[in-house]
Amino acid sequence: MFTGLVEGVGEIVELARLAEGLRVSVRPPFPAGELTLGESVAVAGACLTVVALSSYSFSAEVSPESLGRTTFGMKKAGDKVNLERALRLGDRLGGHLVTGHIDGPGVLKERREGPAHLQLRFELPTVLSRYVIEKGSIAVDGVSLTVNAAPGHTFSVNIIPHTARVTTLGDLRVGDKVNLETDIIGKYVERLLGVKDAPGMAITPEFLAKHGFF
Repeated sequence: MFTGLVEGVGEIVELARLAEGLRVSVRPPFPAGELTLGESVAVAGACLTVVALSSYSFSAEVSPESLGRTTFGMKKAGDKVNLERALRLGDRLGGHLVTGHIDGPGVLKERREGPAHLQLRFELPTVLSRYVIEKGSIAVDGVSLTVNAAPGHTFSVNIIPHTARVTTLGDLRVGDKVNLETDIIGKYVERLLGVKDAPGMAITPEFLAKHGFF
């Protein structure tokens, strides 16, 4: 479990195709010796298990399922990735509950730079748009963000200068793909209420209010 508060930006130093999946080696901005074999690290938002360590990097394996849902298939050595180590019991939950289980890719459709913020608008798969609501939470490449608006199959977020500086979001350009994880609460509500299989129904602020969620 993670919070979506990125600890720093790492660099991919090697990618190796496996019989199934991919092995990725990353140089973290913190000492690699602080990690242990078997622990979880969110890499560009995806929860990966550390399988090997060197003096300066750690390696993890990306399963075929994760490879199909994330942007790792397009990554190359030298690419930057957001990193976050797993949440510890007793830590402050400053972002929102992030599992590191990527739902699918998003595409940056618009980038607007203001004097004090950066506004990004993403397009997401139709199947995911029902989980994204105005003022809800979403993780973009592992960064916990608040949704400003969510018209159609798009959503927009504002990035403050600090976040743009300490994550990879500040370097995104129109057309770039990102890993998206929608808020887990909406998915559980949908499952429990059977909304997904009910024609014409969707998780919306009005639906949640009607059923007593706020």
